[in-house]
Amino acid sequence: MAKFIRLLQILHTVGRYRLDELLYNTQKPRILALLLLFFRLYPKAKDSRGRRLRFALEELGPIFVKFGQLLSTRPDLIPGDIVKELDHLQDNVAPFDSETFIQIVESNLNNSIENLFKNFDKQPLASASVAQVHSAELHSGEEVVVKVIRPGLEPIIENDTRLLRIIAQLVEKFTSEGKRLRPIEVVDDYRETIFDELDLAREGANASQLRRNFENSKLLYIPEVYWDYSCKNVLVLERIYGLPVTDTDKLKAHNINLKRLAERGVEVFFTQVFQHNFFHADMHPGNVFVSFETPHDPSYMAVDMAIVGTLTREDQYYLARNLLAMFRRDYRQVAELHVLSGWVPRNTSIAGFESAIRSVCEPIFEKPLKEISFGEALISLFQTAQRYQMPVQPQLVLLQKTLLNIEGLGRQLYPDLDLWDTAHPFLERWVRDRFHPKALWNDFKYHAPEWMEKFPQIPHLIFDTLSEIKELGKIAPELKLLAQDLNPPHAQKRKKFRNMLLNLSAGFCLAAGVYLTYKHLPELSQTPKEALLLISAGLLVLFNKT
Repeated sequence: MAKFIRLLQILHTVGRYRLDELLYNTQKPRILALLLLFFRLYPKAKDSRGRRLRFALEELGPIFVKFGQLLSTRPDLIPGDIVKELDHLQDNVAPFDSETFIQIVESNLNNSIENLFKNFDKQPLASASVAQVHSAELHSGEEVVVKVIRPGLEPIIENDTRLLRIIAQLVEKFTSEGKRLRPIEVVDDYRETIFDELDLAREGANASQLRRNFENSKLLYIPEVYWDYSCKNVLVLERIYGLPVTDTDKLKAHNINLKRLAERGVEVFFTQVFQHNFFHADMHPGNVFVSFETPHDPSYMAVDMAIVGTLTREDQYYLARNLLAMFRRDYRQVAELHVLSGWVPRNTSIAGFESAIRSVCEPIFEKPLKEISFGEALISLFQTAQRYQMPVQPQLVLLQKTLLNIEGLGRQLYPDLDLWDTAHPFLERWVRDRFHPKALWNDFKYHAPEWMEKFPQIPHLIFDTLSEIKELGKIAPELKLLAQDLNPPHAQKRKKFRNMLLNLSAGFCLAAGVYLTYKHLPELSQTPKEALLLISAGLLVLFNKT
């Protein structure tokens, strides 16, 4: 009964804000005609479609607000005017009782609030749909914030996400845009994301990793996690004091160098994505602050690390080269990189894809560099690629949303910010360093222990190969015919025999090279050239055999 009432409430809200009009440009199936006719009984909408959707989500409650925030991270699927409105969704809800908060802390940490904290403020510092935060002081004197998951959230999330999925199934099945928008996938992604946010231990681990990455850095400060006071439902973090990044009046009052601050935002993004390969994927203005300790050389401070992103080494490489090629207007290389990366099918027409990319990018790059949006350029590029069956890449979607956030912050702080001026040398240097001999040698040393572990198995592999060759020797009459017989079965045997010999040769080279490396393990930096030559020869044989 409760689910039915909730469904009626959702339908009433859809009608009140005339969200049915969002489907008016699609083919209307007969099964929905009655429902659409019912919605027309409501007064005609006056606000824009994006604002109406935002108001409806806010009225339906915090779970729908969080869903709207997720939709705002999908500019690859959602029109730009709607994304901009959803970016304004405020995740502020009424706080729950502080006594309940204390009970949750005490039951999860198995101790009284007095023993845990020297001082505890019963007045909430912040209250959102998933968690609530109070300030406190440890007995050792450190000021901290205590974050707790709202009680009873799981059944609410379960019920609302089920209803959302039903709506998504109807949209996907009965609208012409359904398959392109992939609403079921979006809802499932949201369900996974919000349940992940209920695990504060995961958020704490993300915060620890980010803090370690930026240790002794002037770019970004991440608060310390107090693990002795943290668990799945409770997270205790160092309390930070900073200026809201969007409050330009306060920033100017503290003489913050806004140009330097804006440029550092770009540095933070590219450092996280390419150098650390671990980026804060929820850097909206509410999660970012500015330190006022060194106004001439400002740094950022970030909170709420529930959502982070990573890329594969291949995605890092292709993304960097794509950006460089785009800004050089080398659309042929952009098309080739998409095929090489596997982002689009191998049989994609390079010429046709290049032409499509050119038609999208040329209007963008006719503008002055300081007016070009990296994020919007990437979105346009990926939307074009999707017409060539490029599947959704969740890690790239997170990345482009993060880039849009960083760009928005940067241009709000300093409108004349030229992102390319900051990003170009970083990308050039990263691509160059990736193939520097020192980097390749570091990769070799990284994998060397694993190879050493497998080294004892090499004699067995060689013995097995020799045994197979011996077995082949028993069919000598057939082997004599391999050179002249073009019959496919015999050709396959000949190829197998040749590959065995090549494997054997490669195995001997690799074994000898690894042995010499192992022999000089205490001074790896002085590994003899003979070892490198043997290993290179072995790899060359393996990579070039047919």
